[in-house]
Amino acid sequence: MNSELIAALSMLEKEKGISREAIFGAIEASLLAASNKHFGKSDNIKVVFDYETGDYELFQELEVVRDSEFTDPSTQITKDQLKEKYGEKLKFGDIFRRKFESADFGRIASQNAKNVILQKLREEERRSVYDQFNSKEHEVVTGTISRQVGKNVAVNLGKADAIIGENDQVKTENYTPGRRMKVYILEVKESPKGPRISASRTSPELVRKLFEAEVGEIQSGVVEIVSIAREAGSRTKMAVWSNDENVDPIGACVGVNGSRVNAVVDELGGEKIDIINWSDVSAELIENAISPAKVICVLADDEEKSAIVVVPDYQLSLAIGKVGQNARLAARLTGYKIDIKSESQARESGLFEEIGYIEDYYYDEEGEFEEGYEEYEEYPEGEYTAEPDDE
Repeated sequence: MNSELIAALSMLEKEKGISREAIFGAIEASLLAASNKHFGKSDNIKVVFDYETGDYELFQELEVVRDSEFTDPSTQITKDQLKEKYGEKLKFGDIFRRKFESADFGRIASQNAKNVILQKLREEERRSVYDQFNSKEHEVVTGTISRQVGKNVAVNLGKADAIIGENDQVKTENYTPGRRMKVYILEVKESPKGPRISASRTSPELVRKLFEAEVGEIQSGVVEIVSIAREAGSRTKMAVWSNDENVDPIGACVGVNGSRVNAVVDELGGEKIDIINWSDVSAELIENAISPAKVICVLADDEEKSAIVVVPDYQLSLAIGKVGQNARLAARLTGYKIDIKSESQARESGLFEEIGYIEDYYYDEEGEFEEGYEEYEEYPEGEYTAEPDDE
């Protein structure tokens, strides 16, 4: 029993992820390469392995021919040669399997065989690593930042590095070597040097996968993340839906005392996350998406995928958001072009009269006038339009 070979195979399987069958295939290829070098051909060379013991036998198949037909000693043998050398008797046309040892090969043939084995093992190792990470495409993995590669960042994932391109890096994040972080695998490609893995820290799918890992109701399918809009490093809006009327989708995502959403926020470096209820009614969905601002009314055109949203004057800046962020994210989340108008602007344009809308939105449930919100200076009171593809 070739115990040393079996031990080596077991080590390669464990450490390199190379199957025993692949290793035997590499050895067979090397023996055939050596045979080709030694005999000038390998078409009639057969290798028989015992996968349990690691033992193998080499045979050269020779056709028994008449003396007058004998032309090639590497593929033919005569009856006289067969009887004289091997004491065998066969009929013309029969195949004699001549056993020989790999030790019969010369130094050059043996060196070629060794090179073939090494090359095959490298190929199998690359294939094994590719298969491992190809199965993780569109998933989140944890790695350690190893180095800068130009404007890109290399993240060590164990047996391979993932590359975070410049556009997939969050500008506010610090990519210091040695820092551990979760990344979203965008794509895995084969290459002569091993798998090329592209990763992202900016993809909205990173947020989705982080919530899937934290929220059991999402894993079970009770709660669904229907839509996500993200400005990485700053804010994310996420619309959720429950397939069980007894399960609050927002509460499930937030968790007890905010434990679940805070775990995601911490992984994203403090990025703000707004979670809203998804609705099949476009006007209701858009109203939810504009939150935390209060809305007077929403006029949605489902064919044109556009909507007019009217908000109280004191809520306009909150509805638009700093540098238009809240409106942009709402537009991306819903897929609607959203035109946000203040109440004053809507009245001046005759919109209220046109739709016959009356609402005492200024008062709370106790009839008290609600206080206004602090406004940003980026936008004057009036209106603001956000497109779904605004960046």
